[in-house]
Formats: sequence, C-alpha cells, structure tokens
Amino acid sequence: MAEIAPAASDNEVMALAQREGRLLLTEDKDFGDLVYRHGGQAPGIVLLRIDPAMHALKRERLEAAIARFGEDLFGRYMIVEEARFRSRPMRA
Repeated sequence: MAEIAPAASDNEVMALAQREGRLLLTEDKDFGDLVYRHGGQAPGIVLLRIDPAMHALKRERLEAAIARFGEDLFGRYMIVEEARFRSRPMRA
C-alpha cells in the first residue's frame, strides 16, 4: 500500500485489505492495536519483526511462514520473528 498511496492512514490500509480480501504484510505494530483494541478488521495480518536491514532473512522467514501456514494465515495475526512464529486469531 505504501507504494500505491504513501499518505494512506493505517485505517485506510486495513479497509483496502478488507475490501480486497488480502493479507496485510507490515512491519508496523500499530495494526495489532487497531485490531485488538479498536475493533479494526482485516482478512489477516503478518507482522515482520526482523531488523529491516536483514532483507534476505526477512524473505526467508516470510517464505517459511507461507509454506508452513498457507491459507491458515487468513483470520490470524501472525508475528514472524527470526527464530519463531507467534499467532493468534483475529477478532470475529
């Protein structure tokens, strides 16, 4: 979304993901707050918690998450870290 509309708010990004049925891939922890504290909706959120400079590792871990969880990423808030994955259901 940053490439499409760099000035879009987090709420606008979530609304677009919801309308288009897309997972939201982000490095911004604010999306978890929007979902769990403010009732925001998205088909699923994948939060990358890896040093932004570690491009190869981010890609490797993201590919591992997709291979392991696939379609189960939908309906989840997934945190991808260097050594583990953490996941919890999205609010219904």
